[in-house]
This record gives sequence, C-alpha cells and structure tokens, in this order.
Amino acid sequence: MKPSPAAIEALVRAALAEDAPWGDLSSSLLPADARVTAQLVARQPGVLCGAELVTAAFTLTDPRTTTHFHLTDATPFAANTTLATIEGPAASVLQAERVALNLVQRLSGIATLTAQFVRETAGTHAHITDTRKTTPTLRLFERYAVRCGGGHNHRYSLSDAVMLKDNHLAVLAAAGLTLTDAVAQARATLPHTTHIEIEVDRFDQIDAALAADAHTILLDNFSLADLRTAVTHIAGRALTEASGGVTLATVAAVAATGVDLISVGALTHSAPALDIGLDIAPA
Repeated sequence: MKPSPAAIEALVRAALAEDAPWGDLSSSLLPADARVTAQLVARQPGVLCGAELVTAAFTLTDPRTTTHFHLTDATPFAANTTLATIEGPAASVLQAERVALNLVQRLSGIATLTAQFVRETAGTHAHITDTRKTTPTLRLFERYAVRCGGGHNHRYSLSDAVMLKDNHLAVLAAAGLTLTDAVAQARATLPHTTHIEIEVDRFDQIDAALAADAHTILLDNFSLADLRTAVTHIAGRALTEASGGVTLATVAAVAATGVDLISVGALTHSAPALDIGLDIAPA
C-alpha cells in the first residue's frame, strides 16, 4: 500500500521545480567540487514517514547524492535520533534540502498524530480512520502517513463508495425521495461491491438507515451516551462510525462506547509538521 515509485517521482519532481524553477541561486555560489555529509535529525520524538520521498528529492536533484536511512517508515523514534545520512555535492544537497524536509516533516507529523490517537484507543476494537480532508494533490501520501501511524483509511475518493451525508439527505427530502428510495436506486445501478454509508445526526434517523440496509452508519456529533445507545440498537446490523470533533482528549471515551470506527479529519488537516532538521557537520 505504499505510494508507487512513479507517484513519488511525479510529486517530488513537481516540488523541486516549484522550489528552484531556474536553479538555486544561492548554492550556485558554492565551489563546484565541494562535497558534504549531512544528517537528517529529529528534533522531537515521532513516527517516520516519507523516507522514499526524501531519497527521491536528493537523487532527482543530483544522482551523485546518496541517502541512507537508518530507520524505515512507520518506525517510532526519540528526539535527537539521526534518521538518515546524506552524502553528495554540497550545492545539490542544499538545493534539495527544503523539499526533502517539507515532505518528511509533513508526513511524519501525520503519522505521529495518528499514532497518538491509536494509542489512546488501545484495548478497544475501534479503528482510527482518516477522512477526505486532505491537502489537494497530496491525498495519496497523507493517507499513507496515516497507515504508517497505525490508522486506517476511509474511502479514497468520491468514486469509491456511496456516502450519503446531511446535505445529500436534505436534497433528497426536498425532491420527495426517501432514504430507502435513494439506496434502492444505488443498489439497482451500481456494482454489487459498492459500499453504502449513511450519516445520521439524530437517533430517530437510525432505523431508516437500517431499513435501507446500509453497510455503515456514521453517527455524527453524537454524545457519548447516545453513541452507546446507538451501538446497542444497531446491534451489529451495520458498522458504526463515530465522527465529529473527536480529539486526543475525547477519543478514548468515544472508543469505549463500542463503535467500530472513529473518523478524525484532524489527522490530515491539522497535524503539526514534525521538527526535523538537516545538519551539515563543519569540515
């Protein structure tokens, strides 16, 4: 489930072109024969994600540069850990530095935050999942980072599953269509493998979702008490997903209600970049 080499190269080439469209003016002032050994060092603890992107950033900038990672993706590390060693022409290493750091800091930040959520739900059967609240064009990589942190992926795109949310239900109601009608149409026209999920924000909507034979019922912004009641009422007839404002402070209590899934948009839209630096030792 790792991003393909082609996807990695496409992303990194675009990032490098954005950062140095006409070359690196600063690094062009360095002696052409100057070489460096640099270390990728974690300033804080976390979970690694993005090793292959870092390698690609340096190699695509200059194939004479070598990158050796001491850890693999999904590996936790302590502060001050040396994650990788990079050797090559000084100008090339410095030109690729920011792109490499931006990618590994962003993805490791997501992996680290996900791991914290997963750790809070230990001992329950709830899975932590991401959402489509990702950075445009970076979804493939951000969702990979979620997996590196021990989380799970929700539907990848709008083309992957039926998910009827509150606005869909409002349009259906205005058109005089019931939820059962809409799901029946989906089952009649879409492949039998299509997953159907229905979002509810009130307890009295659950029976309609069950009558429509939804595979998953998303319980949006339910209180803890209502989540427990809903899980008992649904009784395994559909997967149950809790969503809406779940934080590290609340996720353990949400998981304890017995829900199957907890979707957390913050994993990708609010994860802080991890502090990782590139250090070049003085000659």
